[in-house]
Amino acid sequence: KYHYIHHMKQTFMTWEQTIESYKTYLILEKALSANSIEAYLNDIRKFAEYCTTEQEVQPNAVTYDLLKDYLAYIGESGISHRTQARTISSIRSFFKFLIFDGQLENNPTRLLETPKIGRKLPNILTVEEIDTLLRTINPQKSGGQRNRAMIEMLYSCGLRVSELINLKISDVNFRLGIVK
Repeated sequence: KYHYIHHMKQTFMTWEQTIESYKTYLILEKALSANSIEAYLNDIRKFAEYCTTEQEVQPNAVTYDLLKDYLAYIGESGISHRTQARTISSIRSFFKFLIFDGQLENNPTRLLETPKIGRKLPNILTVEEIDTLLRTINPQKSGGQRNRAMIEMLYSCGLRVSELINLKISDVNFRLGIVK
């Protein structure tokens, strides 16, 4: 394995040198896939471009305020919350590496908050689609009544498939008409 010296270095590396060193770290220490490494490096290269173009700041001079400005900048560019979250993850990893490598003593990312990533609502069938589905089941055929009961149970109770297949007779109270 590749090992790093854990003392503060006297000279600070440029973005190019730091990114190259970080790439080696990702390959040898983290054993990430090529796609993951490239995604991390692209995120860092974009951040480096912002730092050098907008602020003329090298990696050792990045501040929490600069990070907040960058996140506001990418947020305004219209990228998704998911991509913003990945970018923050990449930047956090990069600065943890800089500390590990002895380039920094304090991590400017420690107070960064990741945007909330909303979960997509599942696609649901319409009443007409459910009715059509139920009409296609022939209760006279083998398994027909069972299949109809399963579809009715999924739809009327809002069960997940895993909940349905693990359902026991003891979970059904026929007298009260409820399922536990």
